[in-house]
Amino acid sequence: MLKRILSTSLLCLFFIGFAGTSSAQAQQLEIGYVDPQAILSRMPEMKAVQQRLQNFMEKKRNELDTKRQEYQQQVSQYQQKESVISESAKQKEEERLGQLGAELQEFQSQLQQEVQQKQQELVGPLLDQIDTAIGTVANDMGLTYVLNTTTSNGDVIILYASDEAQQKYDITDEVMAELDMQ
Repeated sequence: MLKRILSTSLLCLFFIGFAGTSSAQAQQLEIGYVDPQAILSRMPEMKAVQQRLQNFMEKKRNELDTKRQEYQQQVSQYQQKESVISESAKQKEEERLGQLGAELQEFQSQLQQEVQQKQQELVGPLLDQIDTAIGTVANDMGLTYVLNTTTSNGDVIILYASDEAQQKYDITDEVMAELDMQ
């Protein structure tokens, strides 16, 4: 679905760009493209971000493991005394364990959200730097549009670019130079 929307949007952009130019006011549409993920992975700061994120995830994983062990211990204790307690006590204990299980699942979901937030918190400033550098390079090169080579899911947007087009319109190296990465 995302591919269809991106393809349709890109096609509309081209039609608008070509239809909008008149012979009296001929504008040249200059489009460049960049691979922000390649830049991000090569940024020196990314190693520190990855380490901090890994440490955070390890801490959260340990918290989850502790909660799981506590839950398993309580289930085990219930199973040991199940045969000697009354039906009403069994029912109350099973309800309590069910509630604990639901709380454990909620805790796991909350941890996943916390990890995603931490990732955005740590990677966001780097993406902002890349975005600023892309804008600077695009202005310097007189580009009208700059496309991302892939979607956030890793799907390719630029399906083909000739060698000449790659040399002229792929601004990934220029953006890295703007970020002082070369």
